[in-house]
Order: sequence, then structure tokens, then C-alpha cells
Amino acid sequence: MKNVTLKVAGMSCNHCVNSVEGALKTIGATGKVDLANGTVIVEFDESKLTIEAIKDAIEEQGYDV
Repeated sequence: MKNVTLKVAGMSCNHCVNSVEGALKTIGATGKVDLANGTVIVEFDESKLTIEAIKDAIEEQGYDV
């Protein structure tokens, strides 16, 4: 498993946290959002997911990565 920290713009509330973490869960990753810093720490299996797929999942929720 690999961990990466991504900067995510546009998150401001618990709904944002749930949207981002839910999107990551849907594609098989786990995420921990830090609203104060505007980041998400993503844990994922490199053999199954790419960084681009993770970014796409978050961006589909309306946030900029």
C-alpha cells in the first residue's frame, strides 16, 4: 500500500469531507481529509490504482486537485 498527500481546493465543510472520502472508497482507496490544510492523505494499492485515477475521482466531485 502506498500513501500520498494531495492538495485539494474547494473543500470547506463536512459534506466536502464525506464527498471526497466517499469517492475514494468507491474506487478502492481510503482517504483522510484535513480541512484546515486543504489536503487528503490517500492510501491505495499501486497495482490497482494510479494517482491520475485518484485525482479524477476527486475532481468528479467538483474539487480541484
